[in-house]
Amino acid sequence: MPKLLSRPPKYRLHKSTGQAVVSVHGRVIQLGPFGSAKSHARYQEEIANWRSARQKRCVEEAAEPEVSLKELQARRLRGYPVTIDELALAYLDFARGYYKKNGRVTREAEIIGDALRVLVRHHSGEAADEFGPVKLKEVRERMIDEVDWCRKHINKQVSRLTRMFKWAVSNELIGPTVYQALTTVPGLKRGRSEARETGPVLPVDDAVVAQTLPHLPRIVADMVRLQRLTGMRPGEVCSLRPCDLDQSADVWVYEPGEHKMEHHDTRRLVMIGPKAQKLLTLYLDRHPMAPCFLGDETVWLSRRRGDEADMPLNSDLMQRAHRFAIGRGKLEPYNVNAYRIAIHRACEKAGHAKWSPNQLRHTAATEVRKQFGLEAAQVICGHQSTDVTQIYAERDVTLAKEVARSVG
Repeated sequence: MPKLLSRPPKYRLHKSTGQAVVSVHGRVIQLGPFGSAKSHARYQEEIANWRSARQKRCVEEAAEPEVSLKELQARRLRGYPVTIDELALAYLDFARGYYKKNGRVTREAEIIGDALRVLVRHHSGEAADEFGPVKLKEVRERMIDEVDWCRKHINKQVSRLTRMFKWAVSNELIGPTVYQALTTVPGLKRGRSEARETGPVLPVDDAVVAQTLPHLPRIVADMVRLQRLTGMRPGEVCSLRPCDLDQSADVWVYEPGEHKMEHHDTRRLVMIGPKAQKLLTLYLDRHPMAPCFLGDETVWLSRRRGDEADMPLNSDLMQRAHRFAIGRGKLEPYNVNAYRIAIHRACEKAGHAKWSPNQLRHTAATEVRKQFGLEAAQVICGHQSTDVTQIYAERDVTLAKEVARSVG
């Protein structure tokens, strides 16, 4: 995993008081006794506020850039060179407008911002026309020494920087020779650089998942079970809504409102078999547009005391939790990062190595491949290319339904 420059503030222990605290914008906030459910719930609330403020700041910055593309084009026509700072600001403005889904700036724009910060930190004020392969290699070394990104992430970040110069050429901010020269820089090879390596994402053993489940909040535990049965991506589990489900046949079909590859004009269909249907039923008694899994419902359930805390989830408890969520305002889907953090925290309580929700996809794919073959694993996980014909698409859906009837 890359070392993020925009990671959320950490949940930590204040040793002298035994309180859990989090530092937000230089202000230390006490959350309650360290390790308690109350402190973790409060931490999630503060992180949600932090993300909301950060998102608002990104939108405001995008709406009022310090330098516009037209201004830079006009200045270059008058003979003034475009600097690295100006180019980075203009490209970041473009990225925040281009990389959007449902009105929200995506993670891609944030990652581009991370790369641009490293570039500007060391080449501020320099003319973009004078930036060449040697300077790009120097920036790449800074990514290794200062930020400690892994080799694969560094190669992607260098590609993003090169893409910025391509964009600058297409908008007549610099000459074409700059981009052409930068494309001659090869990517870092395994074992031939100082950049650290990361291992592949491996499946998580079902026995480890079973040990983790008792330590998870009840709703999160059901999210894990659902993802294990269906092979969904973590974001697809978090954003699931009743209106996205076609329940007209014995195998339900879930078509996410947004997914990873939608910009390639591909459809993502998740097949929901009998086991997953039984699990989901409890979360469908709500407005069709409301997310099935809500962080505020988890907050309400975590506050229960006495015998009610040990009761199995039922429709009455879920309705009460949902009314609580409605009373708190806008119904936001469960945050993907909060989902992962909850699993990591449960792993610590269970006393075994941490695993991430994306590993559940690998576990599901491995099982399906053993039983039904490679093609079945591909269609269950939604690994499709953009040139697949309609005939193959129909065949894939049929095969995916057969798999869901058996394992999901």
